Amino acid sequence: MDEHQLPIDIHLPRLVEWLVSRRHVQRDWPGEVEVVRKKINAAIQDMPEHPEVTRLLSGTYINYFHCLKIIDILKETEKDSKNILGWYGSQRMKDWQEVVRLYEHGSVYLAEAAQLLTRCVNYEVAGVRRLMAKGVQVQQECDNKEKEYTKGIAEAHKKYLSVCKQIGITGDNVKQELLESLKTLPQDFSAMAKECHSLGPACHLYQDFISFTLPGPHQPDCLPLLRFIMEHGNTTTYEWLYGEAPCSVEEPPLVVGATQEEEEGKEGEIDFGDGGDGDGIDFGAPAAGDGDSSGGIDWGALGGEGQPQEIDWGVGEVDEAAVLDIEVEDSGVSGGVARGDDARTLLLNPKTRTQFIDELHELAGFLSQRASELETEGTVFCLSQFSSAPASVQSHSADSVRAMGAQARVVIGRLSTTRMQHLLLISCSPRYVDRLAETLQAKLAVGDKLAALQENARKRKAATREEQKRLAPQLALMADRARELQGHVERDIAGRYKGRQVNIVGVNLSTHVA
Repeated sequence: MDEHQLPIDIHLPRLVEWLVSRRHVQRDWPGEVEVVRKKINAAIQDMPEHPEVTRLLSGTYINYFHCLKIIDILKETEKDSKNILGWYGSQRMKDWQEVVRLYEHGSVYLAEAAQLLTRCVNYEVAGVRRLMAKGVQVQQECDNKEKEYTKGIAEAHKKYLSVCKQIGITGDNVKQELLESLKTLPQDFSAMAKECHSLGPACHLYQDFISFTLPGPHQPDCLPLLRFIMEHGNTTTYEWLYGEAPCSVEEPPLVVGATQEEEEGKEGEIDFGDGGDGDGIDFGAPAAGDGDSSGGIDWGALGGEGQPQEIDWGVGEVDEAAVLDIEVEDSGVSGGVARGDDARTLLLNPKTRTQFIDELHELAGFLSQRASELETEGTVFCLSQFSSAPASVQSHSADSVRAMGAQARVVIGRLSTTRMQHLLLISCSPRYVDRLAETLQAKLAVGDKLAALQENARKRKAATREEQKRLAPQLALMADRARELQGHVERDIAGRYKGRQVNIVGVNLSTHVA
């Protein structure tokens, strides 16, 4: 093949170096370019109003090939200044012709065009393409985050509903629903008290076993509170302590949502009980010589109807503490007034409820141990040891004892549920309602936070998409101008080699972003 038919391939990064090495341009061309740029900046200040000129000067770096186009435009706009010799008298034309002359001196324009092409391809076009690729990546990340946040919101709501279900509420109005659930405690406690009746055989077995294994004059009282509830139900603490039902019950009010100032103000108040007249106790001292018995204490029938009423001020035999504690049996009033914790039911009072749970665990522990013993008792010694035991001790097998233990654990489980624990804490501390509501709202707030993050991801994706739309035309314009400049450089170099084909290799002007 003829040498002149072979194409000339020039790698873009070495284009300027190739031009210098082939002596097409001088090594000191950057200094000459600075002089040309000053001339261009001065010539731009006086330009005719022409749409093509405006397009050439808008948002681009003016090079030699732009100057040639400007001169062509000036030939039309400045034709009136042309003389008979073909010279233009317009200063505009003279300025741009001087710029072109300086460009062509030493082929400075070719070196500058090669440098502009290299910078445009390697930095400007590549930079915009990287920004657009980053935008595509950001949109994919936002899509993934949206899916994760959607899943997280569903999980947070599911956990919230799960906790609400454990407490026994729907979660629409947490505080109100908790207070409504608190009203069901008496019915729940009554049902537990009825379930305790099934523990009767287990209690008898435990009592007989203790009496048999620990003989003596002083037998321990096993499970007193449990047996009391089995017999009397979930009565007031007063009845458990004093053995009789109170005449009236003044339950402590449950103040929910009270402020701290209100709570402190109530602590300083004294509760004098029933303020009604007639049934109360008059602690005031009677006036001396006052024989009227009205308003005094009725001590019952102390003598005959005809005997005068006298007050003995001597060394009294009446215990003052007994008077203050009062229970006046002879007055016809049965029992006293239950106040404070004494007015609470046994299962609502924290102290007695703790004792009740302890006794249930004690009974369940005994039954579990006894079932294990019955499974292993097979020796002659063991059989002879319990041969004199009561029938209630000998008649139970390991399976029956294990069934009794299961019944005890059922009652324990009812008091140990999440719902019951929260309701009991609310009954003891009204402020716990607010704390529990805040805790549940915090769980729900996790979903709200994720929803906010999801919205931010959507906004970021939308902003990135808008940025992509703005950068796409810029990338296309840069690529078109780079292709145009590449064509000028290739044709100029080809003209220097008798029309041989010139290819500038390594020019990536693709506008496609992966």
